[in-house]
Amino acid sequence: MIAEIQVIPRPAGTATDRYKHVDAAIAVIQASGLRYEVHAMGTVVEGPPEKVWTLLQAVHQATLEAGAERTLSVIKVSSAAQPGGPRVEDLVRKFRK
Repeated sequence: MIAEIQVIPRPAGTATDRYKHVDAAIAVIQASGLRYEVHAMGTVVEGPPEKVWTLLQAVHQATLEAGAERTLSVIKVSSAAQPGGPRVEDLVRKFRK
């Protein structure tokens, strides 16, 4: 399964740490052990569906636990009926330099 999550916490951070709440969400992804790529407008995660779904919920919750007053998560998910669907690398290889 491939998923992309963009968290939009309000506020995004604090006066001394501008992206504190977003960084807390990324830290959860980093600790997951799943393959991921952080981008400017969201993070792509790849792994078994049961782990990805659990991670998406934890990422959303991490912004609130970090101190955000509220948060909105935009999530896109792609999966196949059979194991072994496309990987991120398969989809973007020809566009990378």
